Amino acid sequence: MTSRLFACAAAAALLIAAPAAAQSDLKSAVAADYDANLEALFQWFHQNPELSHREFKTSKRLAEEIRALGYDVTEGVGGTGVVAVMENGDGPTIMIRADMDGLPVKEDNDLLYKSTATQEDIDGIVKPVMHACGHDVHITSLVGTARQMAARKDQWAGTLVLIGQPAEERISGARMMMEDGLYKRFPKPDTALALHVSSATPTGKVEVPLGIRASSSDSVDIVVHGVGAHGASPHKGVDPVLVASQIVVSLQSIVSRTIAPQEAGVITVGAIHGGTKHNIIGDKVEMQLTVRSNNPEVRAQLLDAIDRVAEGVAISLGVPETLMPEVIRSKTETTPPTINDRESAEFVRAALIASMGGDILHEEPREGMGAEDFAYFVTPETGVKGVYMNVGGTPAKQIKDAPSHHSPLFRIEPEPAITTGVEAMTTAAIALFNQE
Repeated sequence: MTSRLFACAAAAALLIAAPAAAQSDLKSAVAADYDANLEALFQWFHQNPELSHREFKTSKRLAEEIRALGYDVTEGVGGTGVVAVMENGDGPTIMIRADMDGLPVKEDNDLLYKSTATQEDIDGIVKPVMHACGHDVHITSLVGTARQMAARKDQWAGTLVLIGQPAEERISGARMMMEDGLYKRFPKPDTALALHVSSATPTGKVEVPLGIRASSSDSVDIVVHGVGAHGASPHKGVDPVLVASQIVVSLQSIVSRTIAPQEAGVITVGAIHGGTKHNIIGDKVEMQLTVRSNNPEVRAQLLDAIDRVAEGVAISLGVPETLMPEVIRSKTETTPPTINDRESAEFVRAALIASMGGDILHEEPREGMGAEDFAYFVTPETGVKGVYMNVGGTPAKQIKDAPSHHSPLFRIEPEPAITTGVEAMTTAAIALFNQE
């Protein structure tokens, strides 16, 4: 243990020592609440998933559950967002956020409570819906944490703000809540907390990164134009399929040859659509990209390079100047990286160790470059410190074969995930309320 973490551990231990008797029953209280309330609530959320910006039943149920605990609850923030406030004397303001939306995935496992839901998406197409990323765990844990915090008002002083956030899967809900005046209409937090269940983390364990938690993400569309012709006479036209194909290949050189080797970056072409028939050279191909990075400079470099590559390839293959590719950066599906405030994360880690035991923490290098729009709540411009943690969702012996997030086979063990999440979030919040 580093000297800095040791100091944080000592401070956190002192903070939770005073109400030690009350803290000692937290685990049993959470377990009892799971049996009495949270298990059924989780199954309801799992069986009734809703798509991004369409979380109507979900937000209503979440608001009802938290309002019944004595919180002042506001619905319809940033679309379907929920904000709950409990004032408990003088002290800091702590915010706890949970995302609510499901994914357009058809569930394909043998759970008795599996989802068979369908819903019209914002594009007007009816799609199957599944909680394939564990947001049902998150909102259930939020309700459990709300109940524990309300029952322990003698252990903390200040203002608690709970957030049910829409549209995380479209990385747009947090921004919409901020644009709807989240920090102006409601108490602005000193520190914001969030958790995510992880199928790659053992149950009963918690990860609290000391720096970056999630990468930036930008959705980019490229419309490649060409000149239509007969497939047997390619010289009579300009083939946009060929141009698009070369762009796909050339994009891969951006990370490997223009980004410093120590930096991380991803450009993935997730979809490409063009053409109508075997023997027709069409006049348009549409491409969809996701772009990931870990710092603003690399992010800008990647996005600028995409413009350059698309135009350069088009020129090299004879696309007329009037038909240059259109590179369209999404203004809604975009988020900066989520970076934990190191000092706050160290303090939370120490509090978890002091309250839940020295083996509670799990350390695992990031495998990919997943994104999170929680970043909008804790950007440097807001001045709000952020701590985002992972909670284990798969028994250690099963992790090797666990389906990934966003898979139709995705599943977690709800009881240890939810109870660990509630205990960890309650512990972190109480410690932060009592932090000098």
